[in-house]
Amino acid sequence: MKKALLALAIGGFGIGMTEFVIMGILPEVANALDVTIPQAGHFISAYALGVVVGAPLLTVFGNKWPAHKVLLALMVWFTVFNTLSAFSNSYTLLLISRFLSGLPHGAFFGIGAVVAGKLAKPGKDAQAIAMMFTGLTVANVIGVPLGTWLGQNFSWGVAFLAVGIVGVLAVLSIKFWMPELPISESNGFRSDMKVMKKPELWMVILLTTIGTGGFFAWYSYIAPLITDVAGWQEEMVSYAMILAGLGMVAGNFLGAKLAEMFSPINAVIIALILMVIALISNTFLAYDQIGVLVMTFILPVIAFCIATPIQMAVINSAKGSEMLGSSLNQSAFNMGNASGAYLAGLPIAYGYGIVSAQYVGAVMAAIGILLGIGVVMIRKQRSSELKISNS
Repeated sequence: MKKALLALAIGGFGIGMTEFVIMGILPEVANALDVTIPQAGHFISAYALGVVVGAPLLTVFGNKWPAHKVLLALMVWFTVFNTLSAFSNSYTLLLISRFLSGLPHGAFFGIGAVVAGKLAKPGKDAQAIAMMFTGLTVANVIGVPLGTWLGQNFSWGVAFLAVGIVGVLAVLSIKFWMPELPISESNGFRSDMKVMKKPELWMVILLTTIGTGGFFAWYSYIAPLITDVAGWQEEMVSYAMILAGLGMVAGNFLGAKLAEMFSPINAVIIALILMVIALISNTFLAYDQIGVLVMTFILPVIAFCIATPIQMAVINSAKGSEMLGSSLNQSAFNMGNASGAYLAGLPIAYGYGIVSAQYVGAVMAAIGILLGIGVVMIRKQRSSELKISNS
């Protein structure tokens, strides 16, 4: 089991690396392809679009085969198109490569979360899912800084070659360490689509989109917050990103503990309450050089306390089509990334300053709390109806 979870973690490391390393080498990519920085930003959007599109489509298509073979195929796809990204010599080619690279992201994490839960010992499914997400968090501590350094000192393409190497390692580890698994319990496309009619599932997905968007409202503007507001030199941003990555690692494991102590949805509500408090506190602490670094660690801890519990919550809400529901949640994470960055940018664009993004994030997290409470109420109502029908 440990080797199988490690295989999932290696895949998560590669995915985390390719998703975030582009942000660190964006100027180098823009210069090499002779495009502007805003145009180069389209490569980030193309990847996110690939995640949103690929998560449900590849998961539904993959239900025809055993999960271990689907995970292997997804990681082969990931490796091929990330390696091709390294050799893309035009804006159009890299845009297509980034979109295709993003397609397996959501399906891999969605299917992987269900597989991790099934491989785990009874009562340890939260820790197993957290183990898979460890790869993603560790990528922000090691993989992204390393890829950024390679891209800045050699060539931006070298960063994607490094991702391709990680992909090869993931393919080999899944091939030799992942046990043979049965075909998904899904009853087919029509059966999977029935789960889409559940209000509870859509509330959890909406919670992920809006609630986690509160974190990205802060994280998207972390660089100007550290330099323009707190007054640090630009060199501090790299160290702050590593600090944030360490917070993600810590929060990932803490979230698994919270999911075991409370129910997954209650763990999410607790984390979002803490996020609202932290974001509002950061509107004052961001002006202090030490305070802003402390919050750079604390906010990712709180945010990644949500990752494992919310994944468990959506799996619980998608009974009978767990892999599809789990994959849809990965699309929701990416929509939260995009919506948080966009909405937080609006008050900044109107001249209210970088700190105003914290208020937007707090409001989004607060809406997430309300949605979480709504999910709890739906489940209580369903439970009481079952008791009445059984009696």
